[in-house]
Amino acid sequence: MRVFGAEVGEDLDGATGAGTDVFARLLAKAAARLDRTYIGDAPLEWNIRDIMRIMPHRYPFLLLDRIVEWEKDKRLVALKNVTSNEPFFEGHFPHYAVMPGVLVVEAMAQACAMLGLLSLGQKDDGKHVYYFAGIDGARFKRPVRPGDQLLFEIEQLRLVRGLGKFKAVARVDGAVVAEAELLCVLRPVE
Repeated sequence: MRVFGAEVGEDLDGATGAGTDVFARLLAKAAARLDRTYIGDAPLEWNIRDIMRIMPHRYPFLLLDRIVEWEKDKRLVALKNVTSNEPFFEGHFPHYAVMPGVLVVEAMAQACAMLGLLSLGQKDDGKHVYYFAGIDGARFKRPVRPGDQLLFEIEQLRLVRGLGKFKAVARVDGAVVAEAELLCVLRPVE
């Protein structure tokens, strides 16, 4: 395999070296990772590019940064790094920045949708959308502030014919900040 004009195991000037071989293999592995789309034998951890292959959401409304655990038809754990430059902090509230509770719920719904879509073997094909369809028992325990890392723990309670019911808990530093039961439904785009 050639990487930047050199064979794996060969320096750019044609000499061989163990360091170059390792670097070339790492670079080739990273390049292969950019083109993957997982369904079925998916990894346990997903980065933002992987999430974007499954979810139709984009910045500024994609509210998940990473999936750190998932088990088909059972559970998912996702992260959202809350930064000070989030667009909603400019007006909510200028003197004391707090992430709006509805966006915490939306982020939980996106994590539920990820679990549902992965469990169904669905990816973003432009023909379907997994809608947020309902919420029960929503509770907010404390504000989410810039610098917090939201950890979403999602449990799939039921998934039948594209309609999923999920239990969602959002935590910061181990403390519950929000929780709810959410409904999401897969529907074709009309």
